[in-house]
Amino acid sequence: MALRDKTSKGRAFLEIFDSIFGSVRESLLVLDNHLKIVKANQSFYRNFGVTPAETEGVLIYHLGNRQWDIPRLKELLENILPQNSTFNDFDVEHDFEGIGRKIMHLNARRVYNKANQTQLILLAIEDVTEREYYKRHLEDIVEERTAELKVARTTAENSRYLAEMAVEEIKLLKEKLEAERAYLTEEIKAEYNHENIIGQSDAINYVFYKIEQIAATDTTVLILGETGTGKELVARAIHGLSQRKNRVLVKMNCAALPANLIESELFGHEKGAFTGAQTRRLGRFEVADEATLFLDEIGELPLELQPKLLQVIQSGEFERLGSSTTMKADVRIIAATNRNLEDEVKKGRFRQDLWYRLNIFPITVPPLRDRMDDIPLLVRFYVDKISKRLGKTIEMIPARLMDSLQNYHWPGNVRELENVLERAVINSSGPKLRLVDELKQPRKDQPEASRTLADIEREYILRVLDQVNWKVSGKNSAAEILGLDRSTLRARMKKLHIRKD
Repeated sequence: MALRDKTSKGRAFLEIFDSIFGSVRESLLVLDNHLKIVKANQSFYRNFGVTPAETEGVLIYHLGNRQWDIPRLKELLENILPQNSTFNDFDVEHDFEGIGRKIMHLNARRVYNKANQTQLILLAIEDVTEREYYKRHLEDIVEERTAELKVARTTAENSRYLAEMAVEEIKLLKEKLEAERAYLTEEIKAEYNHENIIGQSDAINYVFYKIEQIAATDTTVLILGETGTGKELVARAIHGLSQRKNRVLVKMNCAALPANLIESELFGHEKGAFTGAQTRRLGRFEVADEATLFLDEIGELPLELQPKLLQVIQSGEFERLGSSTTMKADVRIIAATNRNLEDEVKKGRFRQDLWYRLNIFPITVPPLRDRMDDIPLLVRFYVDKISKRLGKTIEMIPARLMDSLQNYHWPGNVRELENVLERAVINSSGPKLRLVDELKQPRKDQPEASRTLADIEREYILRVLDQVNWKVSGKNSAAEILGLDRSTLRARMKKLHIRKD
């Protein structure tokens, strides 16, 4: 400690050291010109685990059981420092007992006396272990983080792909649900003759037998019969007894749409597929996937569309209009017609191969004139149904009225019967049913068997049109009386060449 008393400059330096550098975080050592430790600040004692008694007056190389006998430190203090007044950016890496490996950044400065001789050496020691470790391992850290980011990016992309797929699937399911709901809404609005087929005659019992035979299978069914016999009710009965009954029965009337729209209705279309196609639309086949598709009036299907229908029946595959993507649908087909398709094939108006595909299991619905025993049941059913809807009470059906109904030939079949009864209920002011229509018998000089279905249908439509003064649609119109949609009636009029002139 004699150094403290040698010169006033030394004492002043140490006083400054004690007052200023005592609180500095960097480790500081003051050495004499023999490299013995004169003074150290608190940071040094704390960072390197030594006490002032173990430090002051000790040759720096002997400090801590010679742990400071470091070649790089000797190089700095004995070789480099004598050549320079200061030396910066000198790094030393060393293992210390009890505190581990340290990477130190050394900065040494000489303090001169008046004779310009080295009196003291100030050694600053900065612990840069963490910084150097980070710098040295930065590449590994960057590589590791890059790999993590790649994994995260891949995971995010996969998640996004899965999310997009899920959104697309949800969108498609939503479209199917919306389309199915639209069909259901149409079904609810429609007024069907009855929930079940009414009758107990041998002719209708045979139809029940055929329905039970085929319902549980996925076989294509062709329902034959005149207009108004209840072909759609048979289709619904088959669907209701099938394994597909939990899904909606999707219906399409091939006679109710223009030929250029039927393909879009059957197979759907993409946005922009044709003028007016502003959004994507699901076709009936897509909506009827895993359900039943009822193609009413199949005989009216345009000849140019019949090969496409044949293809989807054979393979279950189709394409939306404006799309090249092939889609599959598991659809059971039930078709109905009032035409003789075998004759249509001979005349070249219906494809033979499609006819064979449809005619696997035909069911013929008998006309009302062949099941006259069922008329009393049908009359009571309809009178009760119509009376409730119109808020009336009909308790009596005269025997003479029932005889008139049973003796009439019913060219319009059950649909005509319902219309006649509705007009009768409207006309009845009390509990007794009063008939409005004059039910004439067919002329004896023109046997019914010699007339075609088209002739009978044309005559009946003309008679109804004359009755309503050719009012096709609206209240008390021909469409209302016949129980047909306006578009369906116009299509039938065009087909049967019915014009006012």
